[in-house]
Amino acid sequence: MSNELTSYQQVFIEPGYIYLPTEPTNLYAVLGSCVSVCIWDKKLKIGGMNHFLYPSAPSSSKSTSQYGNVATVRLIQMLEKAGARTSSLFAQIIGGAIPPFPTKNKNIGEENVEIARKILKRKGIKVVSEDVGGTMGRKIVFNSYTGHLMVLKVYQIRKDDWILELPE
Repeated sequence: MSNELTSYQQVFIEPGYIYLPTEPTNLYAVLGSCVSVCIWDKKLKIGGMNHFLYPSAPSSSKSTSQYGNVATVRLIQMLEKAGARTSSLFAQIIGGAIPPFPTKNKNIGEENVEIARKILKRKGIKVVSEDVGGTMGRKIVFNSYTGHLMVLKVYQIRKDDWILELPE
């Protein structure tokens, strides 16, 4: 019997990236105050993930996938281009922890979560799960074929957490 988790391609999604694989893939990320939105199409059995650092781009000239308002809309567009309809899409929002050194009167993690919720609601995409907020970081694995998401909460994100080494 094969191990389903490791029989798929493995891709680590760094901050500021979006990925929609063309074949079943396990997508990995490590999150603190950053947020990942995982969206899955139940009919096509395809899904993708973004990983953003900030809620909204300060201007249209700086619109990159580092910003949730750009990364989430772009992921939805990529799925639609692949044939998905918003009526068959399901989203999961993960991350948005309180940063260890919060800025004055601001919680960037909470703002990241709120922008994701706002865009998904505006686009009519149902959010089926959230694992957000708190003070712990998260290591996540999202299976693009099944839509399953695994979340491992960690007290401290180490430098080694950013490097993904899989057994052969």
